[in-house]
Amino acid sequence: MKVVKNKWKILFFVLFVLNVVSVGTLLLLFGGSTENIKPPKTKTLQQDEVNFHITTNKKDLNALINHYLDKEGLTGPIDYDVILADEVEFYGSLLAFGREFKLKMTFEPEALRNGDLLLKQKSIELGEVRLPASYIMNFIKKQYKTPIWVKIDPKNEQVYVSLQELKLKGNTKIKVKQFDLPNNKISFELLVPTK
Repeated sequence: MKVVKNKWKILFFVLFVLNVVSVGTLLLLFGGSTENIKPPKTKTLQQDEVNFHITTNKKDLNALINHYLDKEGLTGPIDYDVILADEVEFYGSLLAFGREFKLKMTFEPEALRNGDLLLKQKSIELGEVRLPASYIMNFIKKQYKTPIWVKIDPKNEQVYVSLQELKLKGNTKIKVKQFDLPNNKISFELLVPTK
């Protein structure tokens, strides 16, 4: 019986020592001083501007374009619409020979390295009338009110969208990075000045 009492005392003592060692280890690991814990130092770069990458789709960009046209009053006196489908579509009307003709032009967009957008005329429909695209584009240039940063070039049958000339609040600039309409991949870079 005496051996049994000693056995329990030994087991109790061993268990007690294990608990003390475990608690001590935990205190050393988690209970140490927090004075050594400091956030890493980061270098603050003195940049003139910060770049933000924006990805969008045709549906959202169509809504933005139409809002802009309405807000800036660019749809009158001759109303027109710009729609992004698999290409850029321009819808309007022309008054000629005392009649109004419905107009549809399509353009193939190309994102340029400088961040601007070039729209190359692809097709044209003006009711039953067959006129050269350069003639119709010249008429549009004279009759339609467009933003100053949209340059219609009838001779080369293209439209140059100079986003560098687009005035945004706070001198923010925008550049086209990708304008792939068939695959619905449209991205821009927003350059926000920091100074």
